[in-house]
Amino acid sequence: MQRLSLGLLGIVCALGALSLAGCSSIPTSGPSTAQIGQASKGVDETATGIQVVDLTDDVARRLFAERRSGDFASVLGDGALFRQQLGIGDTIEVSIWEAPPATLFGAGVSDARTVGSSNARVTVLPDQAIDGDGLINVPFAGLVKAAGRTPSQLQRDIAGRLRNIAHDPQVLVKLSKNATSYTTVVGDVVNNTRMPLTARGERLLDALASAGGVRQPVDKITIQITRGNTVASLPLELVIKDPRQNVPLRAGDVVTALFQPYSFLALGATGKNQEINFEAQGITLAQALARSGGLQDSRSDAQGVFIFRLEDARALQWPTSPVRTTADGRVPVIYRVNLRDPSSFFVAQSFMMDNKDLLYVSNAPITELQKVLNLVFSVAYPVVTGVQSFK
Repeated sequence: MQRLSLGLLGIVCALGALSLAGCSSIPTSGPSTAQIGQASKGVDETATGIQVVDLTDDVARRLFAERRSGDFASVLGDGALFRQQLGIGDTIEVSIWEAPPATLFGAGVSDARTVGSSNARVTVLPDQAIDGDGLINVPFAGLVKAAGRTPSQLQRDIAGRLRNIAHDPQVLVKLSKNATSYTTVVGDVVNNTRMPLTARGERLLDALASAGGVRQPVDKITIQITRGNTVASLPLELVIKDPRQNVPLRAGDVVTALFQPYSFLALGATGKNQEINFEAQGITLAQALARSGGLQDSRSDAQGVFIFRLEDARALQWPTSPVRTTADGRVPVIYRVNLRDPSSFFVAQSFMMDNKDLLYVSNAPITELQKVLNLVFSVAYPVVTGVQSFK
């Protein structure tokens, strides 16, 4: 009987050794905290260049400052109001006044009339479009450059050319048809439109109002402004809350309203593993943890909360070299948070999630040990039961 007991013990030990040797094949939801930490040490060649950054208050502040530097007021400016400049295709009307006894434009001009008691004579020339060379034709003044000038600049030029051949000429230039000074509004708005710009200085919200407003809830709309080669995006809700972001528009600007429900992925030892949408103005890491069901008390490692992100290469000073970059110049980064540290909860309230971030919580080491023991006992129990029955 003693010999049988020793044999049974040997079988159990062999099974335990075999189970421990196969720990790497035990089911798990992802890498452990230690395995992710090895990425920063270059132990795994496949992880070379991946940056592992401890999420501190300083890191959160730098990332927040980087995010704020891309707002409309910083990128596009909020001080310079629109100046009406004429362009090719615009139609203008030129009116010329002459003091008596002026006859330069009076004879044979159908729209020449006397104004007031001074007998000053006004001649209104037929509307004409600025041609492909940016010129208009004014009688007795010849071809005059109009494109790229304001109406006041053009009227001063015409008056200067007529000064030596007309008696005290006064000129007024009026824009009859605006074909170039406009902003295009497209996207998720009620009506795609082209809004003419005037000297009043229309702003971003004026453009959205002219298009009938947006068709989706304000907190789910991102506004993109394209100005030449510069493209800037901002949540509409932030534009409404911060008057500085309601920037003046310029000719040629394209305003696009984008319905983009942002989202992040929650994986690992969280309350729910799924893609979770959030508002365009963004959410913090603390909110993301709450929306993903928090950490599972039975299996999560509070020291192993990670955010996987493709970050802008200029966002931070990276801790390891060489720095891996993607085809579009972004850096794969793993932000590491230790929620056993009470101060990290304040950091979590200031760290902003980005669209397509991956929030991952690793299993606690004891969870992996429990899996091994469960595997050992699941194999050993039938053996022990069989031996006891044989006895």
